[in-house]
Amino acid sequence: MASTSDIEMTNPGSIWELDKDLDVPMDEEASRLKNMYIEKKFSSVLLLRLAFQSLGVVFGDLGTSPLYVFYNIFPHGVDNDEDVIGALSLIIYTLTLIPLMKYVFVVLRANDNGQGGTFALYSLLCRHAKVSTIPNQHKTDEELTTYSRQTYEENSLAAKVKRWLEGHAYKKNCLLILVLIGTCTAIGDGILTPAISVLSATGGIRVQNPKMSTDVVVIVAVTILIGLFSMQHYGTDKVGWLFAPLVFLWFILIGSVGAFNIHKYNSSVLKAYNPVYIYRFLRRAKSEIWTSLGGVMLSITGTEALFADLCHFPVLAIQIAFTLVVFPCLLLGYTGQAAYIIVHKDHVVDAFYRSIPDAIYWPAFVIATLAAIVASQATISATYSIIKQALALGCFPRVSVVHTSKKFLGQIYIPDINWVLMILCIAVTAGFKNQIQIGNAYGTAVVIVMLVTTFLMVPIMLLVWKSHWILVVTFLVISLMVEFPYFIACINKVDEGGWVPLAVAITFFIIMYVWHFCTVKRYEFEMHSKVSMAWILGLGPSLGLVRVPGIGFVYTELASGVPHIFSHFITNLPAIHSVVVFVCVKYLPVYTVPVEERFVMKRIGPKNFHMFRCVTRYGYKDIHKKHDDFEKMLLDRLLVFVRLESMMDGYSDSEDFTMTEHKVERPANALLMSEKAGSDLSYSSHDSSIVLAKSPLTGNNSLTRYSSQTYGDELEFLNSCKDAGVVHILGNTIVRARRDSGIIKRIVVDHLYAFLRKVCREHSVIFNVPHESLLNVGQIYYI
Repeated sequence: MASTSDIEMTNPGSIWELDKDLDVPMDEEASRLKNMYIEKKFSSVLLLRLAFQSLGVVFGDLGTSPLYVFYNIFPHGVDNDEDVIGALSLIIYTLTLIPLMKYVFVVLRANDNGQGGTFALYSLLCRHAKVSTIPNQHKTDEELTTYSRQTYEENSLAAKVKRWLEGHAYKKNCLLILVLIGTCTAIGDGILTPAISVLSATGGIRVQNPKMSTDVVVIVAVTILIGLFSMQHYGTDKVGWLFAPLVFLWFILIGSVGAFNIHKYNSSVLKAYNPVYIYRFLRRAKSEIWTSLGGVMLSITGTEALFADLCHFPVLAIQIAFTLVVFPCLLLGYTGQAAYIIVHKDHVVDAFYRSIPDAIYWPAFVIATLAAIVASQATISATYSIIKQALALGCFPRVSVVHTSKKFLGQIYIPDINWVLMILCIAVTAGFKNQIQIGNAYGTAVVIVMLVTTFLMVPIMLLVWKSHWILVVTFLVISLMVEFPYFIACINKVDEGGWVPLAVAITFFIIMYVWHFCTVKRYEFEMHSKVSMAWILGLGPSLGLVRVPGIGFVYTELASGVPHIFSHFITNLPAIHSVVVFVCVKYLPVYTVPVEERFVMKRIGPKNFHMFRCVTRYGYKDIHKKHDDFEKMLLDRLLVFVRLESMMDGYSDSEDFTMTEHKVERPANALLMSEKAGSDLSYSSHDSSIVLAKSPLTGNNSLTRYSSQTYGDELEFLNSCKDAGVVHILGNTIVRARRDSGIIKRIVVDHLYAFLRKVCREHSVIFNVPHESLLNVGQIYYI
């Protein structure tokens, strides 16, 4: 046997090299078929049916815009006919360029396996480039059937962009900040949409009763909003089938009333389809140009929700619904209102309701109110989805997520967020009391989200679609030419209500960024302080402790290596369970992980160590259902793994360190020394056998070789340990700012983050861990 000095000369990095061999990233237990997302083929009848159903989910917000657009364009009244025609022309071409051309035919194609929104775009980028700020992904994750990515040629533009994004940490942080800005303003959209939609719809009461006070309208709107938010915990599964017919009836109403008004009042308004009237309007309305642009911006509110609420509707169904129903009805509706306003310039405040024939007024009022409720519901549901995605990617404190439907995965309810939205929505409605200020706030939120989507689409087009740079520049220039003037117009109204979404966005941004920052620091602490595998194996099968009957699940954020809490635990309490399973729960940048691919199990060390690792993977749409028994799933997966391992007829690779029956010839350059354990380990890479030598902890001066147990023996052993009891060991890492930190950092880490940790849900609650089986191991980390 080689001496210690010889070992050090031949292998200077002994411990590190052994660790790399003992705990390499996991492979899949069985090969998985890579399944790139391909749009499913639907029959024509089914496609039309899906297009009809999408009306109630996707287009409610965009469809209710005619309730308040012209009043926000002309808050001080109309001076001449040309102004109305110019404003109408702006509305027509804004609808054509942004919702139709940009979103329906371009952005919708950037969905993540049927999921839309800002975080869906970010997930696509995280899969195609290493831009995630929490580097917890392994190559095995790419074998998931829901994981898709592109490969690039070395000198291609996409490869250069990829290397540029991955080059520095600040670029990853800038990308994350951009995503969080879009997400936070989208949450503000979830507050403002119900406020302006319901208030505008209920405002129709005053048209037939001019003497009615504005306070009455506000009280009715607030009552509807309270009822809407109070019913959220029931979900929309039972009434969702009504949404599509209601919204379809709404579009037919505004389209038919618009066509009627064009014929009755002024058909010359059709000349607004000539874009030259846009130039004339902007040149003439120099003093009021930003006010008017802010009002026109409201005609495309709901467009971003169109992408965020994509759900599982095929893109073609969305395109059919928009081009055949939504777009023409909106154009007819706005054109009919313009024709009415030209004749009745003093009715611009209530142009929508006053343009409705008296014979159908009250039915139209009921349909408008119901359509506003449906639009609000879609936005609220989208806000829940956004929070859930942020939570999955480590950007939001842990909150309770309730699954409200047995049929549909995406229908969720978040109680804490629901009541926050309700309070803020009521505050906005009762505080402003009019459409103008709420409209100013609404436009600011929408245009910021649109700009974020535009900027995120650039790397998507380059990396995911591999588009030519000319197409990318064309898309960027056209989008910014339309959206940037609207952004300036909305920013100019910050003091007139536009501050509301900015205040909401800043508040949520601080919460999300602080939480993510400290989450990353906790992960880095786990990575840097993980225990050497050589040290663990050097302790011997008993780990130098008393192995008590039972199974211990040790939770960690690491997908490889032994967490620091384990060494902290056994140092302070020199006893551990007979079976130890390191459980890593991590979220991947995919919308879902199939249940059959969720758990990945491996063995750590020789069989008689009885140590395993289980990586549990979730997508950002996956939720932990209340009735799920996470403990049972882990135990079942452990037994399945042992059974599959026994079926491999003694096969051993670099992952499974089962001992072979024959004696291993050990070359000198493979013998490594564990400095922490004080034992000599022999490791042969060609057959992956572990031999302990001269370990004072094992009390044996000769080489000891561990023979593998039979499947029946180990299964019986596992079942006996299961009957003895299961304990869940969770690390409670407390993050503190160092004493030499600045005052801002101390406030953020020691107070704000500590408060968020205190009010958020514990992991044990999320995974339904019985309180009597829970053991928390505390440790403090200074940053």
